[in-house]
Amino acid sequence: MLRPSKHSHPDQTVINMALLLLGMIKSERLVSYDTLRKHAKKAVSGGDALFLPSLDFLYLLGLVEYRPKTDSLEYVGPNETL
Repeated sequence: MLRPSKHSHPDQTVINMALLLLGMIKSERLVSYDTLRKHAKKAVSGGDALFLPSLDFLYLLGLVEYRPKTDSLEYVGPNETL
């Protein structure tokens, strides 16, 4: 869930994982899917389960685009997806 409750650990939420992934994608501009997944597993316990919902969240916000030819994600930033 996106909305945390008092029982949620702040580090194990979709929003936190999305922030960690966005930081990596933004610094490198183009990151392979496997590299990003390994980073998610290493950064947060239970990161494997939060990885895909976090990517979906970033995609819905229009911040990343998936490139199927290279199997990587590219940072497109706000207002650049049109």
